[in-house]
This record gives sequence, C-alpha cells and structure tokens, in this order.
Amino acid sequence: MALKTVATNRKAYHNYNIGDSVEAGIALTGTEIKSIRAGRASLSDAYVRPEAGELWLMNAHIARYEAASYLSHEPRRRRKLLLHRKQIDSLTSQVVEKGFTLVPLKLYIKDSLAKVEVALARGKKLYDKREAIARHETEREMERAIKRKGQGRR
Repeated sequence: MALKTVATNRKAYHNYNIGDSVEAGIALTGTEIKSIRAGRASLSDAYVRPEAGELWLMNAHIARYEAASYLSHEPRRRRKLLLHRKQIDSLTSQVVEKGFTLVPLKLYIKDSLAKVEVALARGKKLYDKREAIARHETEREMERAIKRKGQGRR
C-alpha cells in the first residue's frame, strides 16, 4: 500500500480544530490525474460542500497538464467526492446540525488512485490562533537552546 502525498492543507491546521477524518476518492478526468501524479496540486484554499446528497471538493487547484491539448481541464473546477451513502449522510448531518465545516487535509495517491482526506473541523477564534503561535514559538526557542547547549560541550 504505497502512499505518495501530493498536497497538504497546512492552513487548515492553523485555522481549524480538526476532528474526525475520512478518506474519500475523487472523480477526476485523465489530465487531472496525470497532473496530480506530477505533484502539481494545491489544497490551500479548498473546502468541501455538501449539495444534493453529494459532497463536492471546491476551489482545489490542479494545474493544467502541459502535454495535453487545448481541451485540458479547468484548474479550479468542482470535483465530486466518492464516499459511501452512510458516510455522506453522517458528515452532512454533522455539518448542518452541529456547525462543523468539512476541510480537505491532504491529497495523496494510494494504490494508483487519488484520494483526499476530509475532516470535520470547527473554526478557531483569533485568540486561539495567537495562543497556538505563541506555544510553537516557545517550543522552537527551547529546542534552539537545547541544541546550543549541546554544541558547547564538544
């Protein structure tokens, strides 16, 4: 089971508290999968929207495939996510009733198929983001101090 991560949504971890996640397939065209295999995809502004009993990946950027003709795909078109009916119903009900948001976390290739990890998330408040940034900075400072102290002994 070879996994090749193509794109991660680092912004999602900063802007949201991440909950349960699920793996979903994506309905793609031929030029899109070739572009994904070449590593030319981005999830930075992407989100998932439930519509008419289906889940759609919106605003994900998959670059045009250079070797394709002028009939190549639209880079930011909406793409259908492939999940079981029970999974779709469960995720949709949690979005509607509990106020969660569906966020794509990473796009990867698993056994030659493109998959996306979708998570239920709740938006962070501004003070939560500041707190997280401060915590990361103090951890970095401590790691740097430990490295400096370790180098002085040699």
